[in-house]
Amino acid sequence: MRKAAVVTGGTAGIGLETALGLAAAGYAVTVVGRDAGRGARAVERIAATRPEHPARFLAADLGSLDEVRALAARLGAEHAVPGEPLTVLVNNIGAMFPERRTLDGVEASFVVNHLSPYLLTELLLPTLTAGAPSRIVNVTSGAVALAKRVFDEAEPPGGYYGFHWYGRAKLANLAHTLDLAARLDGTGVAVLAADPGGAATDMTDGTLTDPRIVSPPLRLLWPLVRRRFERSTSGPASVAARPSITAATDEALAGRTGVVIGAQARPVAPFRAATDPRVVAAVRRLSERYAPKVAG
Repeated sequence: MRKAAVVTGGTAGIGLETALGLAAAGYAVTVVGRDAGRGARAVERIAATRPEHPARFLAADLGSLDEVRALAARLGAEHAVPGEPLTVLVNNIGAMFPERRTLDGVEASFVVNHLSPYLLTELLLPTLTAGAPSRIVNVTSGAVALAKRVFDEAEPPGGYYGFHWYGRAKLANLAHTLDLAARLDGTGVAVLAADPGGAATDMTDGTLTDPRIVSPPLRLLWPLVRRRFERSTSGPASVAARPSITAATDEALAGRTGVVIGAQARPVAPFRAATDPRVVAAVRRLSERYAPKVAG
């Protein structure tokens, strides 16, 4: 029986390194992304490592919730076949925008960094439960510490600052991760978060050099802030992928759920705001409102 894993945003950077790690651990890996050329190169790179099982690429724009639903339906149908259980889902997809954008009328960072992985996970829960013991790994970020913690709407009022909005979406997803872990406790589906710490990737290259991504008070300190960003994103993606690989494969985590794996690939305490019942309830309401399982 093959062990199967899905990695979203898996065609480059931390996602590709995560896919390589899962392939080395014996998983048949599906990498999901938008660009077919990058997807083909990712599969070629994984194949060059001579994994136990072949990898493949599935094209999907995860900024579109309709495409998320279509992807979930395809994966669910494929892994309903006996002997082909889906045992690992790594929601690695992420994006930061220097200027405000919307996707289907909703602020783009909230869609890509929270609603998309939330919806894919919820739709694949029957498949992951059937394949249990299985693991869901959601990639989080230290940016949650600078996030607004109000979730009355998908986007908070006020000016748009990409880094803070990214952190807010990641905070929503971390709150959902811990809430889902409690919800699924005892089902055989473990839910974990992984903080890569930072690396030089397509997302960080260029975006973190734009002072518009931070609030006006931090712009006054931009030389210091920029140096900190540069230090935190100077490492290789292979190192930043270790927390995700650990969360997905480490036998020491068997039977554990609701665990956050920090940048050193060891369990760490979750960010406190993500465990606040008011935040959790508000995120749940927003998620169900903006990302229903069936398109409205």
